[in-house]
Amino acid sequence: MLAKPGVSVWTVVGLQALVGALVAIAAYGIAGLPAALSALYGCIVVMLPAALFAGGMRAWLVKLQPAFALFGFAFGELLKIALTVVLLLLAPRLLPGLSWPAMLVGLVATLQVYWIALVWRGKLRGKAPKA
Repeated sequence: MLAKPGVSVWTVVGLQALVGALVAIAAYGIAGLPAALSALYGCIVVMLPAALFAGGMRAWLVKLQPAFALFGFAFGELLKIALTVVLLLLAPRLLPGLSWPAMLVGLVATLQVYWIALVWRGKLRGKAPKA
């Protein structure tokens, strides 16, 4: 029987940072520094709430009883969405030369990392453990 290998939440956050950096570099090459900063901010809009949620899960949610853990998970997701919305609303104030298209490309590219992690997990699941 094969074990179900998981992909660490921190691996996903690290991959999100990598994808965000690559998109920012591409944006810099195409449209300059304001676009690169906007793309990087789009990455942060996804990555920061995910990292905070992962930290919260590890710190206190795993210690709760299952019924409370389910509530805590749902509440954590709600906070994650709220922080994402707040970061999006703050974007024009924090980045004076904000490029909305570049920021949205960074945001969408970073969100796709979740799919990559799911595919990666599926590939790992199919491999037989080494003896």
